[in-house]
Amino acid sequence: MIRFIVSGVIGFAFLAQIGCGVRSIPQSKNQVEATIAEVSNQYKRRADLIPNLVKVVKGYAKHEKETLMGVVEARAKATQTKIDPSNMSPEAIRKFQQAQGGLSQALGKLMVVVERYPNLKADQNFRDLQAQLEGTENRITVARNRHIEAIKQFNNLVTVPPESWMNSLFYKHTKMAQWEVSTEEKAKNEKPPEIDL
Repeated sequence: MIRFIVSGVIGFAFLAQIGCGVRSIPQSKNQVEATIAEVSNQYKRRADLIPNLVKVVKGYAKHEKETLMGVVEARAKATQTKIDPSNMSPEAIRKFQQAQGGLSQALGKLMVVVERYPNLKADQNFRDLQAQLEGTENRITVARNRHIEAIKQFNNLVTVPPESWMNSLFYKHTKMAQWEVSTEEKAKNEKPPEIDL
């Protein structure tokens, strides 16, 4: 009888462990790593489009050298800054976001310059590149949203019982830093748009 009770308790404990994060915590961590890889992939796609964009703009706006060089330098910095999915410290994420934000700002300045050149805006190559760039920016937004959600799910698993108990016993994962908008981007986003009629 005692053997039956002990076997039942051990069986119940085993089944409870299966449902309490044994599989879901590692799966969630893998999902976070996959989503940051997708974010990096979309940023790389954007960086790959930039040399062609600069080349087309350079043909029309030769005296806008400073703006073009700013884009090229920001691209170089953004492509050199990598993020390691297995080591996503808040500092590493901040540096990655800062480099990508610098490239976004440089591209914004380039688009302002483009407004001064109607022939450039009418160029088919430029329009194609601009459409690809806009599509890539949308993909980046979707990838970042998926990454934010994956981090939220992982953080819930490692901090909310009963899965957090399994985490504290076996995995000992800490809460991951969430993707945040840089202070420059926050200020820009909070500023009301200027409308000039």
